[in-house]
Amino acid sequence: MPALPSSVIDPLFSQFETLLPVPNDVHPLGCHRPRVPDRVVFDKLITRLVLGGAYTKHADEKVSATTLRARRDEWITAGVFSRLEQIVVEAFDHVIGLDLSHLSVDGCCVKAPSGGHNTGPNPTDRAKSGQKRSVPTEGHGLPIGVILAGANRHDSPLLRPTLECLSRFDFFLPESIRVDLDSGYDSDVTRELLAELGCESKISPRGTYIEINHTRRWKVERTNSWHTRGFGLLQVVLDRVDRVQQAWVCLANTIIILKRLLQESWTQCRWANRPVKRYDWR
Repeated sequence: MPALPSSVIDPLFSQFETLLPVPNDVHPLGCHRPRVPDRVVFDKLITRLVLGGAYTKHADEKVSATTLRARRDEWITAGVFSRLEQIVVEAFDHVIGLDLSHLSVDGCCVKAPSGGHNTGPNPTDRAKSGQKRSVPTEGHGLPIGVILAGANRHDSPLLRPTLECLSRFDFFLPESIRVDLDSGYDSDVTRELLAELGCESKISPRGTYIEINHTRRWKVERTNSWHTRGFGLLQVVLDRVDRVQQAWVCLANTIIILKRLLQESWTQCRWANRPVKRYDWR
């Protein structure tokens, strides 16, 4: 059973293929083994992202674990994953429209048993190695960037780089932007930062219980659930290098946004082609 349905992975690879660099085949004798097709490697990387586990668990007679790592590094160096995420976000903004007037930000801690970059002792997990993802979402609940840090980092200092994720996309920002935050951001430093950026704020006060469905923050909580429950590699971080971690997050965000884009497009087409019932009001 494939990790993703063909309705998602086929258009995803079609766009992905256009961004791939031309392979540098400079073997002096021209007698080396044939290059593994990019589609085979791409499917394996998607399977690892969804299911998690080591590269050796996903290697088989078609492609080895060494080839998976080498092709991954080749594509990261070419900036394919970040460019793919940007294209999908811009496509959603063109077809459906992003709601950048309502942003939600929250952090999510996950296990990182291998350690490495962007990891630290998790205070909620007996100081075991963990990673925090600070995720900003727009009005539809789609992730528009992720900041990685150690699990021991507080959410408040990560708010500025998290909101600066908007600058990596060339969008026309609305005049009024409201940022919804939980009680972990309830401080004068946060309010001064939002005032500096010209953003309105809705911060849950400390010591007060507010049901999540009574606020806009449920959308970012849902996105964090999509990350941890839909992608095994984001539930337990196994890669130690920063750029590899960032590549997996970009690919996961791309899949989330593409699924929503296909769903919204299909819904609009269904309603557009729906026959109109005519009633006789006489």
